Amino acid sequence: MDTPFSTLIRTASHEQHTEAETTTFMSDLLGGALGVDAYARYTEQLWFVYRALEGTAGRLEGSAVAGPFIQPELFRVSAIERDLAHLRGDGWRDHVSALPATQAYASRVAECAREWPGGYVAHHYTRYLGDLSGGQIIRDKAEKNWGFARKGDGVRFYVFEQVPNPAAFKRSYRALLDVVRVDELEKQRIVAECKRAFALNTAVFKALGEEFSNAA
Repeated sequence: MDTPFSTLIRTASHEQHTEAETTTFMSDLLGGALGVDAYARYTEQLWFVYRALEGTAGRLEGSAVAGPFIQPELFRVSAIERDLAHLRGDGWRDHVSALPATQAYASRVAECAREWPGGYVAHHYTRYLGDLSGGQIIRDKAEKNWGFARKGDGVRFYVFEQVPNPAAFKRSYRALLDVVRVDELEKQRIVAECKRAFALNTAVFKALGEEFSNAA
């Protein structure tokens, strides 16, 4: 029996996924070695990436490949903006900035959204399923490390109010991957883009690590 595509994409990108999760910055952040400013700076970077991911989602709704994955209950931009208002104050938009690594990441997401639905699916998968899984560990640590209210302002990015059963949602998402309307060659291209997505994310973590190297 052929390996389900959801299994293939997960196992093929496992190494890159692990590298992203175990960067020095993320280890220090979750371990409490960095202050809330580092967490806020990371949240800023997420804003740029998710604006690229969601800002063009509407034009992909009719895509046979990407359309089934455009599910508004996943959208994160408004939640990130609420978190940033809590973390940085009402004038946060005047002060946020994207690291060069973040600019590269967001640009690649936007390029895929414009030109390659399969590539967009790769970025969609790496972001949202990560948010629903490992992202919950970040939320828990943030609440404990910096005293945010449980699932409140500061961690709303990680709270999917319209996804009452994350486990069931992830199963349905993987089922969509398994029937994605592409041929085998395109599946391999999507897997390669998934690896690239993790590498781009890792580059952001490393850049943040350099910025906060003296804070830990």
